[in-house]
Amino acid sequence: MTSRGAGTAFSRKNYRLSTEPEKSKVTGIVNSRLLNDYLHRVFTSADGNQPAAAYRKHLTFQNLQEHLERLLAEENGSEDSRDQVAEGRLGPSTVVLDHTSGFEGLLLVDDDLLGVIGHSNFGSIRATTCVYKGKWIYEVLISSQGLMQIGWCTLNCRFNQEEGVGDTPDSYAYDGNRVRKWNVTTTNYGKSWAAGDIVSCLIDLDEGTIAFCLNGISLGTAFDNITRGAGMAYFPAISLSFKESVAFNFGSRPLRYPVEGYRPLQDPPVADLVKARKLLGYLKNVIHIGIDVTEGKLVEKDTSMWQLQGEPTVLITLAHIFNYFSPLMCKVYLVEDVLMTFLLSILERGGAVEAHPLIQQLLDLMWLLMEEYEVHECLKQLLMSLLRAYRFSPIIPDLGLQIHYLRLTIAVLKHEKSRKYLLSNVLFDVLRSVVFFYIKSPLRVEEAGLQELIPTTWWPNRFTKEGKESKEVKEESAEERLRRRAYERGCQRLKKRIEVVEGLQVQILKLLLNNKDRGGGEASRYIFLNKFRKFLQENASNRGNLAVLCPPEYMVCFLHRLIAALRYFWDGHKAKTPAALSSEEAYVPPQLFYNGKVDYFDLQRLGGLLSHLKKTLKDDLAAKANILIDPAELQAVTMDDLDEDEESATSAAQSQRPSAALAIGGALARPAWLSSPTLGRANRFLSTAAVSLMNPRRPLGALEKIKVLTLRAEQRTREDIEGTHGNDGLLLGRPPEEPDEPITENSLLEVLDGIVMMYNLSVHQQLGKMVGVSDDVNEYAMALKDTEEKISRCPKRRRDIHEELLKSQKVFSEKLNHLSRRLAWINVTIYSKEKMQDIYWLLRVCIRTIEHGDRTGSLFAFMPEFYLSVAMNSYSALKNYFSPVNSMEELPGYEETLMRLAAILAKHFADSRIVGTDIRDSLMQALASYVCYPHSLRAVERIPEEQRISMMKNLLAPYEQRPWAQTNWILVRLWRGCGFGYRYTRLPHLLKTKPEDASLPSLQKPCPSTLLQRHMADLLCSDRDLAPSFLNSVLNQLNWAFSEFIGMIQEIQQAAERLERNFVDSRQLKVCATCFDLSVSLLRVLEMTVTLAPDIFLDWNRPSSELLLRRLAQLLNQVLNRVTAERNLFDRVVNLRLPGLESVDHYPILVAVTGILVRLLVDTDVQGTERATAVLLADPCFQLRSIQYLLGHAEPSALAAAAPATDKRHFSLHTYTEYISTEELTKVEKMLNHLSEESKQAAATTLPTSEEDLCPICYAHPISAIFRPCSHKSCKACINQHLMNNKDCFFCKATITGVDDFTKPASS
Repeated sequence: MTSRGAGTAFSRKNYRLSTEPEKSKVTGIVNSRLLNDYLHRVFTSADGNQPAAAYRKHLTFQNLQEHLERLLAEENGSEDSRDQVAEGRLGPSTVVLDHTSGFEGLLLVDDDLLGVIGHSNFGSIRATTCVYKGKWIYEVLISSQGLMQIGWCTLNCRFNQEEGVGDTPDSYAYDGNRVRKWNVTTTNYGKSWAAGDIVSCLIDLDEGTIAFCLNGISLGTAFDNITRGAGMAYFPAISLSFKESVAFNFGSRPLRYPVEGYRPLQDPPVADLVKARKLLGYLKNVIHIGIDVTEGKLVEKDTSMWQLQGEPTVLITLAHIFNYFSPLMCKVYLVEDVLMTFLLSILERGGAVEAHPLIQQLLDLMWLLMEEYEVHECLKQLLMSLLRAYRFSPIIPDLGLQIHYLRLTIAVLKHEKSRKYLLSNVLFDVLRSVVFFYIKSPLRVEEAGLQELIPTTWWPNRFTKEGKESKEVKEESAEERLRRRAYERGCQRLKKRIEVVEGLQVQILKLLLNNKDRGGGEASRYIFLNKFRKFLQENASNRGNLAVLCPPEYMVCFLHRLIAALRYFWDGHKAKTPAALSSEEAYVPPQLFYNGKVDYFDLQRLGGLLSHLKKTLKDDLAAKANILIDPAELQAVTMDDLDEDEESATSAAQSQRPSAALAIGGALARPAWLSSPTLGRANRFLSTAAVSLMNPRRPLGALEKIKVLTLRAEQRTREDIEGTHGNDGLLLGRPPEEPDEPITENSLLEVLDGIVMMYNLSVHQQLGKMVGVSDDVNEYAMALKDTEEKISRCPKRRRDIHEELLKSQKVFSEKLNHLSRRLAWINVTIYSKEKMQDIYWLLRVCIRTIEHGDRTGSLFAFMPEFYLSVAMNSYSALKNYFSPVNSMEELPGYEETLMRLAAILAKHFADSRIVGTDIRDSLMQALASYVCYPHSLRAVERIPEEQRISMMKNLLAPYEQRPWAQTNWILVRLWRGCGFGYRYTRLPHLLKTKPEDASLPSLQKPCPSTLLQRHMADLLCSDRDLAPSFLNSVLNQLNWAFSEFIGMIQEIQQAAERLERNFVDSRQLKVCATCFDLSVSLLRVLEMTVTLAPDIFLDWNRPSSELLLRRLAQLLNQVLNRVTAERNLFDRVVNLRLPGLESVDHYPILVAVTGILVRLLVDTDVQGTERATAVLLADPCFQLRSIQYLLGHAEPSALAAAAPATDKRHFSLHTYTEYISTEELTKVEKMLNHLSEESKQAAATTLPTSEEDLCPICYAHPISAIFRPCSHKSCKACINQHLMNNKDCFFCKATITGVDDFTKPASS
């Protein structure tokens, strides 16, 4: 056998063929007659006819090679002419993107120069080959559906960051994002494209036309009479915006949608294609024909059950075939057109993949008869072709195409040796294999066949015009019920078809997670673990690098399939090991977080950086987990931090060196681990902005020298993970609090940990994003309902209006039909009951993991922050994203899970072991949201009493030096519904305006907690130090918030009064409204405190009660005076009704103040009323007019001034009878009468005080205190307030050691 592939650096496997004398020694070689018949049957001529036996050349293995070469040479003469340069085309025969000079802007280009990602505002690039005559076609695989213009341009076209293909005279483009065509001007054209579509670009230079097709369907002629003639040649070209990505097929692979009469820009390898098809035919013949040695004849065999069975005759025949077939199978075109087509045809007969062992036999043959490098390249190209075919196949009703490609993928991966090679070198390294687990959502439901699958559409009509759920549940009409049921049946049909695809995807993961295939190296699961960890690292460490990140829509599907596969193996292990936990009890043990066996990259831990924790908690690790930290490692960590700074400086200098080459369009190498948008690797960074790169305003991720940790996982073996006798593997360092019981296989624990990390990386955001379709359905349903009501009310004489309304009704109905079918798809693929159960399972895993970690004491600080984030976010997703379709209340153990999560939030929002401000804020916000909803608030009330009291104590900690706004919000929600006039959901003056999202926590109906209020009252009354520190901080913040608010509205008023046109900054308005809302909420907390524990202010046996009461009275008077003065600043700003200040109104702040005053002056005992009255009247800012204002009693002078403006309505609590009860109004009137009488008596009995006797600080109260030792004097209120923050005397700065009462001697 002559060697083939002359000049290649690779050696060939040599097969020693038997000669005539040796034949008798070789067992299994058939006699020459039978061998001759067999070889002639296998190696038929091109026309398929065999000459008569008498005229046939006698074939043996000695002359077979010559015969085979002659057969393969047939027709090659005619084929050679096709390989000549085609007329009408200029440029290299291999067409790629021009990465040397044919681009503008910043672009990332694939290894094969066929895929591109936009990395600037509007980058452009063209191909290396142009056409000037004839009909030509190329395809573009759309990887993202954003802003792109695809088409043709000439060499003279000049593009920039604003103008691209189609924006210059001799360039023409189609834009499926905006559904337009471009040639300087633009008009509507075509259909909208989506990720996963294929655009065919056709140019006919004989007729002068350009056309486009989308997924093989013609969009019609886009341009005619294009410029032709001397010097006019057209290049394929594209312009794309930031992060958009596509892949081109100029003919290097078979066109998915060829068009008759049009040639691809790159000629197919016709000669090789003919050879490959002939050789495949011979291979099929070997499979079809069997040799019956005993009967001495040839027999037809069942191809599906074909096996090699060690027959030397067949094996040597196959060796001859593969001698020529193997090199051809390294070419992508031939792999896709010949090999993949053949393998798919084997599976077309139906049945399970296992029913087709022929594919396994063929893969065995490839590994046996092909060189290793050939098998590797062939398998790589086969998987790439399968992935591309799966991703860019159009959706048809039965999803048949997707199922077809997944079945072949499973068949290939079932072969152990192939699976391990692909897993080690291809699936995560070269391909974006996560695509295999994605089911794309159809943007055009008609083409996806959803109209046939779901013929009847339906949408809920449970929303009112305001967007809230209707209170009256309307009886569903018979017609609506029929429509709903028909729609649900259609959804079920769709669900069954999608479940078939999902089942196949899970099968792929089960193959990758197989840990029994230990022949020839590590089991698949351990290879997968290492690759999976690196995949997570790339997505966690490169949040801003779009080329690396896995798209979130892929992550969602991957997460669900991985959960299904994980639980299958977890429960399988439980069946074999009864002592282990079932997947329903799964959790991640705490030792994984600190024993160093699993790499968490640079992710933040609850206690801060890992290097810091190793230093500060090394003694705890030694005592609890028996883990010793090597001092040299601590030193290395410290030095490593320093090295990073030096390396970053060095890399900055190095990154600028190649910039000179970029000026002339050079290519800059990118890190090898960057994935492409299109399945392969991207390794070129193109730029025409050399100057900006030499002096970057901000660091560009692709140019930086990125320090990538070499994962320890890559060196790990099965023993390192699972452990052996005396080695715990991943579970090294079990703390004493952790039970010494088997959980499951250690490798599954690492997969579980990775799933939790995946949810945190991007799954949660994607779940929230897809809810938008449901929101659109609700909006259109409301618009349709409103239009139908207008049609019914429209007068018959106004036919013009009636016709317009009918048009609107038709548009809304068509849009709803489209959206309801699309929503059905999304509900099945993302929000189905099974998907909800997956997220719920993940929530329970996180809760159990946090509970186990919490028990370890200080070692809890090692837990990554994302566990707490996922616990909070997964609950939020279950409550907010799945609720329209499935109810969380139906989930098993829902009440208990809610309570356990409440306990985590209550305990850890103020946990000193958690240092990250972001995670602490998230915990606080989650708790604030929790207490807004009745069912979750009841869960908080069900947690153990000790934890409830501890939570309330943390909430009542002083507000200084901590984020107090959320704390205050929680206390307000616990009170809302109990306060004076505090039973509203939306403010009365906002009811007629368009509401916000009714699901927001702030718009929930009041649900006060009397249990938690009681805990608060007990804490304030029992702890004498807690109450004053808490209330002083509340009063301080109220003083700050209200002062800021007044200062801001002064600025707003001044801006509004200027004659010139001006605009108030929207951010300033937002801050102003926030300060107002904070003031109101702080007043409500004071009302809550006064109501629950009045003795804090009125029991003057307490050392700070009188001071607190005086401070409270002072602030209340200030608020009243500012808000109630006629025609004052507050009034004028409220009447402006500026956007952003909607919440600023008299009602919320005045009823809060009124509630405090009524509680102090009416709802208390006689002594308390006297003390409160005396303090209030003693304050120099007190004005009775402010109290009269509450009930609409204006001053006589004000009434006289306002007489002309008869339409001006005065504020009065009497006008809010829906919000304020009669009993409450009676109390206000009683309070007004009481204060009127008391102020008259006070005025009559108060003796004039000389200026000398007044406090020299405030000039409001008489001198009543003398300081020790300096004997300076002031009133008690001033000195008490001063001593809270400072011990130095006002006047002489001496340290005050005591304060005595001062009474002026009678003689003076």
